[in-house]
Amino acid sequence: MPLPIPTLLRRPGRHRARWRSAGAAVAVALALTATAATPAAATTAPATAPASTSGPASVSHHLISKGLDRKELDRSLAAVHSAGMYGVYAAVRDGEDEWRGAAGLADVDTGRPVRSQMEHRVGSITKTFTAVGILQQVARDRIALDAPVARYLPGVVPGDLGRRITVRMLLNHTSGIGDYIPGAFPSLRRMDPQSIDDNRFRHFSPLELVRYGLAEPRTGEPGAVHSYSNTNYVLAGLILTKVTGQDAETYLSRHVIRAAGLRHTYFPRTPYIKGPHAKMYEALYGRIDPPRDYSVYDMSWAWALGSLVSTTADLNQFYRALLTGELLAPAELREMQTTVPVPGIPGRHYGLGLYAQDLPTCGRFWGHDGGAFGAGTYALTSEDGRRQMSLGINLMKYQRLDAGPSGFHPIDAALDTHITQALCGKTTAGAGTAGALLSRMETAAPAAVARP
Repeated sequence: MPLPIPTLLRRPGRHRARWRSAGAAVAVALALTATAATPAAATTAPATAPASTSGPASVSHHLISKGLDRKELDRSLAAVHSAGMYGVYAAVRDGEDEWRGAAGLADVDTGRPVRSQMEHRVGSITKTFTAVGILQQVARDRIALDAPVARYLPGVVPGDLGRRITVRMLLNHTSGIGDYIPGAFPSLRRMDPQSIDDNRFRHFSPLELVRYGLAEPRTGEPGAVHSYSNTNYVLAGLILTKVTGQDAETYLSRHVIRAAGLRHTYFPRTPYIKGPHAKMYEALYGRIDPPRDYSVYDMSWAWALGSLVSTTADLNQFYRALLTGELLAPAELREMQTTVPVPGIPGRHYGLGLYAQDLPTCGRFWGHDGGAFGAGTYALTSEDGRRQMSLGINLMKYQRLDAGPSGFHPIDAALDTHITQALCGKTTAGAGTAGALLSRMETAAPAAVARP
């Protein structure tokens, strides 16, 4: 996934969960669209954890019509940067009305500002794309959701396990297979960044990632409980490759990305992001001091589950196309939105590569989040596809593990407020509404935190 590329890929961060095995966050880089931001108040890389910056942060925004509260969106986005986030960019839609903004720095050394059209690694949001590809094949009767993995990948998941785990269990994370991240990045087990550095230009094969995942302790019996594992989507990508005769990335590029009309979304073929982008800084909870740029990275470790590059505007377009029936027929979309509960996260229900999040003040939203080393992304859309928010950040695992029982950082509260404003049109709920959600997203998850 990238997973994330540098952040840990387990399900929504569990700051209060017990420590178990290290997980890496999926690359969550977002590509921004629209006009460029003017430089925000000068900031420099913190000596330890990112510190709050002083002075107002300037925000650029793209006005399309008059429906959204642009002043509040400007203010709340700038507050994320002021709370210590290096750079943040977002796109918000309400029907045909759209706002796009950016605040802060793309490069803390040169002072280059983030801009709203920048490309970004979006990490586990890639899983939604892969699930769409699988469901397209379900519609063609080439894949059966309740068929065993062994039907499509004989011998890959050995023995009785391959006959008990179904395709559906992979897509909704109820297979019980462990996550491959600790095997691919073993130093994360002790919260050491060495393997992140060692793997910058290492190429992983999908089967190698599967072997790492199968070597980890099982998280439960097949079908018993949701337990987020990136290994599930490596297997899903292999199934898609097997039934289509095309590499999963090639298939998804032709039949999902192109079908959705996305112009700035792609699987990178090299360690480099092609278009304008921010540097992506990883802090690893203070273990990397100052935070290090991982925007150049071989994303084979995230493959069909977390390696996509996109923009905030493209992500909104993708989820709008998906939820309004442009990518899947009604029967397959219903399957995608058939959910299981996510333990420990109020209002969270996971479908097939897509989750529902219920917000007390404004209802249900569908989407996903993702993390990569140095990049985080959130994307949520209302059920009718009308109200949308996508957001990217370029500093990851900025929280301090010694910050207290909650591990909450001022950046988290500021993100909560902005996302609540974007989705609900109000800020009064603040951290009390989105906070319960965002503090548990994978982009904020500790690298070694246990998943559900």
